[in-house]
Amino acid sequence: MPKTPSNRLFHLIKSLSGPEKRYFKVFTGGQTGKDNKYLTLFDAIDAQEAFDEEALRKEVYGDEPIQSRKYSELKAYLYHLILKSLQSYDEKSAAGHRLKGMLQSVQVLFRRSLFDDCLEYLARAKKLAYQYEQFTAVLEALAWEKHIAYTQSDIDFLDQQLERIDAEEKEVLEKLRNISEYRNIFFRLLVSLRKDASLRGEAFKARLSGIVNSPLLQDYERANSHQAKVLYYRTSSIYHYAVSELEKFYQESKALIELMESQPHLLQEDASEYISAISNFIVSCARTDKLEELEAGLDKLFHVQPNSKDDELKIHRQYYQNKFSLCILKGDFGEGLRALQQHLRDRQRFDEGLFETHTFYYNYFYIAFGAESYEQALEFLNKWLSLPNTIERQDLQGVARILNLIVHYELGNYELIESLLRSAYRFLKKRDKLHEVEKKVMSFIRKAVEAPSKRELREAYESLREEFEGLSQQQPSAKTFFTKAFDIMAWLESKIEGKSFAEVIRQKFSAQYPG
Repeated sequence: MPKTPSNRLFHLIKSLSGPEKRYFKVFTGGQTGKDNKYLTLFDAIDAQEAFDEEALRKEVYGDEPIQSRKYSELKAYLYHLILKSLQSYDEKSAAGHRLKGMLQSVQVLFRRSLFDDCLEYLARAKKLAYQYEQFTAVLEALAWEKHIAYTQSDIDFLDQQLERIDAEEKEVLEKLRNISEYRNIFFRLLVSLRKDASLRGEAFKARLSGIVNSPLLQDYERANSHQAKVLYYRTSSIYHYAVSELEKFYQESKALIELMESQPHLLQEDASEYISAISNFIVSCARTDKLEELEAGLDKLFHVQPNSKDDELKIHRQYYQNKFSLCILKGDFGEGLRALQQHLRDRQRFDEGLFETHTFYYNYFYIAFGAESYEQALEFLNKWLSLPNTIERQDLQGVARILNLIVHYELGNYELIESLLRSAYRFLKKRDKLHEVEKKVMSFIRKAVEAPSKRELREAYESLREEFEGLSQQQPSAKTFFTKAFDIMAWLESKIEGKSFAEVIRQKFSAQYPG
């Protein structure tokens, strides 16, 4: 038996849901051999927070001397036993696996010339396949119908049913072709959005229009199955978002969710696309100022029933990313901090590396800063700044340097600020991110640190606010990514008016969204 690397076994067991672990115990309940050491190993790995090879050996064998080969065989045996239990589990819960089992049963019955039983299973399989749009299984069932009739020399059946079978095959093949064409358009759009991310304006729009100008996306009725209709809305909504046609993005995101919810049995089968659709709908509500629907969408996302560990992860990530953004928009940093603490506890169920991204640390920082938890904000910011510069969002790395100056200023770490200013200047200059806004913020920080009196400090705040207001009026393009990522004007107003940053954000939100 080939060796199974122990880290693969560890990750496989950690990927199991609670019901899958319980099913494994039931599945193996009647099995003996190996003195049940594989169950001891299973429980030992399940109990570990981090993989520890020696601790596992000791748990299974104690102080008993053991050959390395024997231990490797035990791990390999457990790995493959888990896979078998998962196959059995999926067969009971997933339509695709049930169909596979039914068609295998047809083959078993056919070999024993139990043709009437074969036809009974085929009828049930076809009904299930149509219900879940498993069209390849329909084709296989139709092929079996012909094969059974041929084997029995049932010429009457072929004479009466061949035309029906032929028409059914053509209809199913057309549905598969239709789904394939919609899927290819979707993937071409996705690739273009990632590959041509630097394009903007008319060149960008023209490139995307060339992809979505297919007749299939001009007429919804051309989508002849539920799967094709889902792909129609997914592709169209993403396109409208990419070209900033936000109301259409909202309308089609909403239509996609309504379409998916019209087939609840398919959502029970696979919730992954539904999770993404709700997340996109939440974004569309945020971009079109439909906050009541946004909050309803958040609640819906939180209560989606996951079908896999990956679903759990997607729900968790997308719920909290959108929850944090909403708390920042509303200035509800107390609620944001509570959500952040819950998120940090819950995310321990997943691989920590999945959350070490610029976007997450940006949200962590902003929530903590708005709650005036500056030490915690600095801790998150330091983790943000320590991420490799190559992994994503170079623009956010530049923002982090400016925010680093502001949080150290709030903490009163004046002795560090001069060296931080030089470091931020070099970083932004090297990456061509040193725009007028960034220059003015750094100049202000230097003046504010040196200001000997409250009057001079207030004058520095007011001067910077006036400079920003002037930039907005005279040079609208001077608003850089930094000013979009952090409400510098709200921060300045909080200093000038003697209010908290959160209070100013809440007042701005109330003015923008009255009632």
